Amino acid sequence: MDDIIEIPKTQIVMAFVATCIEATARLLNTSYKEVYRRMKQVGMIEHYIIPHYEALHSESRENIAKGMVECLKEWEGKPWKK
Repeated sequence: MDDIIEIPKTQIVMAFVATCIEATARLLNTSYKEVYRRMKQVGMIEHYIIPHYEALHSESRENIAKGMVECLKEWEGKPWKK
């Protein structure tokens, strides 16, 4: 067990970004490609998810998805109703 592989933080954060996109897509009942496109268009990945990784990753997947939908709708200038 001496051969422990350490994953670079960049890879961990990018895996978290993927999780955020997939969870948001499920909640919105749409494809992850569409959610990625929308998040990328408003800069949400670079200006919200990545910079706030430390705070966000401690939340449940359900809470993350709800927060992502709210943020996405707000950044797009659209109201959100579940």
